[in-house]
Formats: sequence, C-alpha cells, structure tokens
Amino acid sequence: MTLSLTHKRSAGARRWLPVIALGVLTLGGCANSDIYSGNVYTGDQAKRAQSVSYGTITSLRPVQIQAQDEGSGVLGGLGGAVVGGLLGSQIGGGSGRAIATAAGAIGGSVAGKSIADNVDQIDAYEIEVRRDAGDSLIVVQKADTAFSVGQRVRLVGYGANLSVAPY
Repeated sequence: MTLSLTHKRSAGARRWLPVIALGVLTLGGCANSDIYSGNVYTGDQAKRAQSVSYGTITSLRPVQIQAQDEGSGVLGGLGGAVVGGLLGSQIGGGSGRAIATAAGAIGGSVAGKSIADNVDQIDAYEIEVRRDAGDSLIVVQKADTAFSVGQRVRLVGYGANLSVAPY
C-alpha cells in the first residue's frame, strides 16, 4: 500500500513539473524593455537638468537590442532542462531511459536558453543624427516612436546618455 501511495504522489508531481517549468520560462522572458525607450526616464534622470540639442535624422536602420537580463537565459535553460528531462524519461526503460533523460535535459536546456534569449530581444532603431552644430552621432533606442529620414529631432540627455525625441 505504501508503494502505491508513493507511486501516485510521484506521478502527480511529474504531472505538475511541465507547468512549473513553463512558468519559469515565462517569467524569464519578462525583462523590462522600457528602459530602452526614448519615452521613459530612469529614476536618476528625473529632476535632473539635461542638455538639449537639435538636428536632422540622416539615416535610420532597424536593429535589435539584446536585453541584459542574464537571469532569464539561466531560467530558460533550467526550465528547458526540466521539460526535456521529463520528456526523455518517458522513453525506453533501464539504462536507455537514463540516457534519454540526460539527452532530453541537455537538449531542453539549450533550447530553453535560446528561446529566453530570443524573447529578450527588443525592436529598435539605429538613428544617425546630424546636429545643427555640424557633428553627427548615432543613438540606438527602442522602436516605439515613428521616425523618418529628414525629420527634425531633439537630442535630450547628458554625456553618453542621450535619447532622440520628435521636434
């Protein structure tokens, strides 16, 4: 009787592991991408004087920003390993099952990390601006504002921390 209770508990726990792993993968893809927007200010930028310069967009290229949330890749890899291991454990028996479980865990880990890394990519623009002062610079920011070549813009910020805003 104890054996059947243990078996039932083990089967019940196995049934929830994929749900838990998918939850971990989902949470891993929740990197805050708003920090790459020209429309969002960080707390240390608020109530701080910032310089403004003006210019014209001379080049606009769509790019991707890879979010710097290293934890999500790890979580994706772990979640993928759990799901892959569970799927692999359903194959064969004895030592074949152990090999299939290990192979499933390794493959799942690689796939989970890749999925998490792709989820953390943000559509962005590489915006080249010729400032009225005569020099040019490039700013990369999230593609949440429509820009076009020839458009007049404001460059707002200080030092290397600039954002491009419509003028």
